[in-house]
Amino acid sequence: MLDVAKRDPAIVVVGAGPAGLRAVETLAAAGLRPILIDEAPRPGGQIYRQPPVGAERPARDLYGFEAPKAVALHRLLDRLGDRVDHRPDTLAWSLLENRLDLLSAGSFDQIDFDRVILATGAMDRVLPFAGWTTPGVFTLGAAQIALKAQGVAIGRRVALVGAGPLLPLVAHQYLKAGAEIAAVLDVTPLAPKIRHGLGLAWQPATLLKGLWYTAHITLAGHPIRFGVKSLRVEGGARVEALVWTDGRGREHRVACDAVGASFGLRSEAQLADLAGCRFTFDAVTRQWQPERDPEGRSSRADVYLAGDGAAIGGADVAELAGERTALTLLADLGRPVDASRVALLDRRLARQRRFRAALEAAYPFPGHLLDAVPDDEMVCRCEGITVGRLRDTAKVREAHEMNRLKAFTRIGMGRCQGRVCGQAAAEILARTLASEPAAVGRLRGNPPVKPIPVKETL
Repeated sequence: MLDVAKRDPAIVVVGAGPAGLRAVETLAAAGLRPILIDEAPRPGGQIYRQPPVGAERPARDLYGFEAPKAVALHRLLDRLGDRVDHRPDTLAWSLLENRLDLLSAGSFDQIDFDRVILATGAMDRVLPFAGWTTPGVFTLGAAQIALKAQGVAIGRRVALVGAGPLLPLVAHQYLKAGAEIAAVLDVTPLAPKIRHGLGLAWQPATLLKGLWYTAHITLAGHPIRFGVKSLRVEGGARVEALVWTDGRGREHRVACDAVGASFGLRSEAQLADLAGCRFTFDAVTRQWQPERDPEGRSSRADVYLAGDGAAIGGADVAELAGERTALTLLADLGRPVDASRVALLDRRLARQRRFRAALEAAYPFPGHLLDAVPDDEMVCRCEGITVGRLRDTAKVREAHEMNRLKAFTRIGMGRCQGRVCGQAAAEILARTLASEPAAVGRLRGNPPVKPIPVKETL
């Protein structure tokens, strides 16, 4: 490591979403000049994604109630100016010791750091269901990107499926944009939402927004159908219909030409994995996450974690955590921090954790979808691996751990490196063995964390 006693330390923040932006703001206010690495051309992250230059639209149309927050974050880097070394359109594809490997504009680069804050965000959790690989099936996150970045819907008549609060939000956004909605289906039951309603009141503004979205789509003639038991997409070259079974076992069919479906969120924790951070299994969200103390420290002294890349919390939590983690980093460097501000952030984050616990309980993991998926359905598109092959391998070859399953089937060895299929494969393996996902482990991370062009490596 470089001698930081004679100069300011080299601090890198990966991710220009709410967590990363608040982190660099805090570091810059302390007189440091952090380096901000981000894949996107413009800051904001997924939740506050900006349209391309020249295709801007009113913030209210894009972000609804969150427009003031979005605009404030979008303007933050302009306000900070050269106090932040912002590097957009740059992919951090590997982390080894104290070096990040980068890809920008088709060129490779490396950057050394003394401290790094990983604010890498989250992506949709994907579970296979019959016909999910049919052209015209997207994740809910992709459906949002189409609206925010390109100003288009994913289809002319869209069915939306989910297992989390993103579902009513996307349905509301699509209706507001003038899209035709075929159905809004929640694969989790209604009862837990009623049962945990009191816990959701820890964040009354957030709860009221969710109720407003639900009321809007209901009054528009598209009430959310809760407790969906199974899904099947019909179509050959394109989606033609979505068939679903309700809680009473009755089958329904809606004609549509596109489906948006995702089943919660998963942290983008690959860089933390490559950094050697310890991981722990979270039984509530059913995913492995990097260990992080309440102040934002990982198990590695020079690596800090903030936002959904460490644990799913949402945009508001990400902003708070970005600032809190940056203050921790400053304190660890021996820089002065405002103790009253730290205490305020801790109180707000504690309140958000109570709300998040209630929210996760209100949207339990929809494992029943995996029990219903047929053997011939694809689970890994990169390597062409079916659900049946995973089940057979677990039984016949005694593949009782994810990396052993990977060795026999190549699951997680394709372009996505298990980002899309890894969690689903672990759930399928656990169910096949009558075990739990924590017992079957997780896929070991490998670079590149996202696809990079082979021609550039030659």
